[in-house]
Amino acid sequence: QVQLVESGGGLVQAGGSLRLSCTASGSVGPFTIMEWYRQAEGKQRELVAAISPSGRTSFGDSVWGRFTITGNFARETWYLQMTDLRAEDTGIYYCRVVGDYGVGTLEHWGQGTQVTVSP
Repeated sequence: QVQLVESGGGLVQAGGSLRLSCTASGSVGPFTIMEWYRQAEGKQRELVAAISPSGRTSFGDSVWGRFTITGNFARETWYLQMTDLRAEDTGIYYCRVVGDYGVGTLEHWGQGTQVTVSP
C-alpha cells in the first residue's frame, strides 16, 4: 500500500523560506503527475505546483517565481521549495501523486503538513 508523507512545514516569518518534502513509502512506480496543493482555513484546496515525469513544471499564479518544484524520481521523493513566503501562503500543504499502473491510474494523497507564515 502506498503512503505519501509530507514533511518540512512549520512557522516562518514573512520573507522566509521553507522546503517541503513528499516521500512515498511503498513504491508508486511510474507516475503521470505529481502535485502540491494547499488549503487555507475556510478556503478551497488549490493547486500550487506540478511536475511531470519529464520534469516539466507548472505553478499557480500566486506562487510563480517564488516556489520551485523538483523531484528525485528514483527515490520517489518530491520537493517544494518556497521562498519569499507571505502570510497568504499559510495553509495545509498536501502532495498528490497519480500512479500509472498500465491498466489505469490511481491517485495517492499525503496527510498534509502545516505551513504558517507570520506577517
